[in-house]
Amino acid sequence: MAKDDDFEPRLGRIRSNAPKDRYLSGVLRGVARTTGTTKRKGVQFDGSRIGRGSGTGRILKSRDRFGAFRGRRVVIQARVIRLKASGLNAARMHLRYLQRDGVTREGLAGELYDAKNDRAEGREFLERGEGDRHQFRFIVSAEDGASYDDLKPVTRRLMEQMEKDLGTRLDWVAVDHWNTGHPHTHVVVRGKDDRGEDLVIAREYIAHGMRERAVEIVSLDLGLRTDREIENRLRQEIDQERLTSIDRELLRDRDENGLVNAAGRDSFRTAVRIGRLQKLERLGLAEETAPGTWRLDGGMERALRDLGERGDIIKTIHREMKAKGLERSFESYAVQGDTASPVVGRVVSRGLADELKDRYYLIVDGVDGCAHYVDIGEADRDEPAREGTVVAVQPRETGPRRADRVIAEIAGHHDGTYSADLHRDHDPRARAGYIEAHVRRLEDLRRAGVVERHADGNWFIPPDYLKRVGELEARRSRAAPVIIETIARTPPNHQARVVAATWLDRELVGDSQLPVRDTGFGREVTAALQQRRQWLIEQGLAREEQGQTVYRARLLAELRRRELTRAGTALMGELGAPYAEAKSGERIDGIYRRHIDLESGRFAVIEKSREFTLVPWRPVLQRAVNKPVSGIMRDETISWTFGRQRGGPSIS
Repeated sequence: MAKDDDFEPRLGRIRSNAPKDRYLSGVLRGVARTTGTTKRKGVQFDGSRIGRGSGTGRILKSRDRFGAFRGRRVVIQARVIRLKASGLNAARMHLRYLQRDGVTREGLAGELYDAKNDRAEGREFLERGEGDRHQFRFIVSAEDGASYDDLKPVTRRLMEQMEKDLGTRLDWVAVDHWNTGHPHTHVVVRGKDDRGEDLVIAREYIAHGMRERAVEIVSLDLGLRTDREIENRLRQEIDQERLTSIDRELLRDRDENGLVNAAGRDSFRTAVRIGRLQKLERLGLAEETAPGTWRLDGGMERALRDLGERGDIIKTIHREMKAKGLERSFESYAVQGDTASPVVGRVVSRGLADELKDRYYLIVDGVDGCAHYVDIGEADRDEPAREGTVVAVQPRETGPRRADRVIAEIAGHHDGTYSADLHRDHDPRARAGYIEAHVRRLEDLRRAGVVERHADGNWFIPPDYLKRVGELEARRSRAAPVIIETIARTPPNHQARVVAATWLDRELVGDSQLPVRDTGFGREVTAALQQRRQWLIEQGLAREEQGQTVYRARLLAELRRRELTRAGTALMGELGAPYAEAKSGERIDGIYRRHIDLESGRFAVIEKSREFTLVPWRPVLQRAVNKPVSGIMRDETISWTFGRQRGGPSIS
């Protein structure tokens, strides 16, 4: 029974029957008019002032620009990480990477520290953060950071000031890195305040307040920039092909038509602006419409940022190639996207493209004579491509695959159901391996939550299947934009005389030849191919006829068989069982123990009751270590299946 003093307040005018949201919308419109944020299609709330430190952030943001111009420059990058199950693992890997070798001045491993200790335990920090909803990551980089002997006091003062601004103690660890041109500090902050509640920091403070506090500390230590320092910095910016402070000033001063006056506060500033505008004109980003008046291109900011990023990438390629003694001309350096075809070549180095987002890059010395920079995202986090291996890198598909369209077509004719039998009835000419590839695709999509499998082994395909697949592939391409295939684990000159089915053999007998140029790594490959051709002739596996090389039928299978026999013989003593060769069409039943890497590729060690065999390895086997597996050998591959099929239990 309701009490007399129980009531529910209703927003709006007295006795008005108008919907609640109409009154609320009116309030928001009034606030928008007051703050000057009115938009034609309504008010959009950005949430920048929600959280701790919003007032401090606004005050620091509104400081006098001219006074702040003399402050020492500090760049701060920030990211908020959601700590789900995968996020905890990513946080652990992030701390491990921050403490990698070669980041200190002496080239040693980085060490974590916190507010009180010069050595902090990352494991303890992560244990305290178990159950946290999120985590903050910051990179603090002072332009004059090299002037400090130690960055720890600067970081501690900054974090202490942040605690005052945010009104709470912060649980954090940090690592100083000296392995780049600008020393910087990585700071990881727990997403909890001193009361154990979720820590929410206002975006205005992260975007402006934190940087201004860092500028205060560095400027207090090193002094404000002098007129000469400021002038020298501006002179250097005139010809730079990136977004500069001069460009930001020009963008602020342009009118609604994109026009800007070259005149500055004084004669020096005017000369600087004119020099920069002339540089922008040569880049096609500005045009002088009248004496002293210029029109800026609408995409100028984006274009300059892209130019700056490209310049940084070229410097990275040059640094890595020079460190390995492979220095080339800048014309041979290629950024991902410069060529549409897949990149095939030797891995020169692997590094972190974005230390905040854990995105990696590869420098690949291609067979086309170019050194390629490839943004691989998280593509090889589980099994990184090692330096010296030969890889093929190609962009990941961002939409439904051909197999997905076939699955959708078959399911469309059978009320949303797909199975191997239905596929066989739909296309009687389809080979078993082709159908099994579709089943493997569906198993991958089942783990991603796109499709479901019934107890009878049939698959339920939702009506919006292709849309779901497209969204899944788009998400995957953002995390891992490329597919990396290791095609050789040893250099070409080592493969020239080895008894195995090598990458060189596949190139010699293949229908299509790689576009190998006689320069750089391409020259090494060309020489190795010639040596391999001669070795095959010496071994009776090829012959010369009328100026052409004729290779023995099933050459690759014969070379692979010879290597497997040798590897199997070597393993007999270790496993205490005889080696049995796996033949095409044979059913393989046994325990998967591990994999071995050979010149012919990666193979799985399968133990049977009285013997063992070696079969081609597939990534899906990684989840079945020391478990029973079953499959059918088909030429150069083996088909594994999951779950209970008509023939009994099997696993892949």
